[in-house]
Amino acid sequence: MNLIINNKSVDVTENQLNKKIIDFLREDLDLTGTKNGCNMGVCGTCTILADDVPVKACMKTTRDFVGKKILTIEGLQNSDGSLHPLQQSFIDAGAIQCGFCIPGMALTAHAFLLKNNKPTREQIRQAIRGNLCRCTGYQQIIDAIENAAKYY
Repeated sequence: MNLIINNKSVDVTENQLNKKIIDFLREDLDLTGTKNGCNMGVCGTCTILADDVPVKACMKTTRDFVGKKILTIEGLQNSDGSLHPLQQSFIDAGAIQCGFCIPGMALTAHAFLLKNNKPTREQIRQAIRGNLCRCTGYQQIIDAIENAAKYY
């Protein structure tokens, strides 16, 4: 069995199919950008994309992603290894403090901006409402997403 993760085919054993996808990504593939915040699907820290749709990775098994295209924060960067404009926008806007929530926040924003590249601030707030941040107060995050929209 294999999965497509960050545009690469990854072989998966039967035992790995039964693991939570967050554990498979972090432990087996060393894709540690995906964080486990609450382990209950509430905080959004573990968000990855499956076919460009945000999914809480702490709540799903690897098996749930067979036939889907998975994107983690590591796969968001450009092919030359440089940061994606959204990632750079988070830096430029000062939207990264501790950084723990940012991978999930950025992937949620990426999925949102793929559908709406001219969002209002209120639409951005609604799009990220499932992602909790305890550091920034959200204004810088909203600024970052608003500024990144021009690249979509």
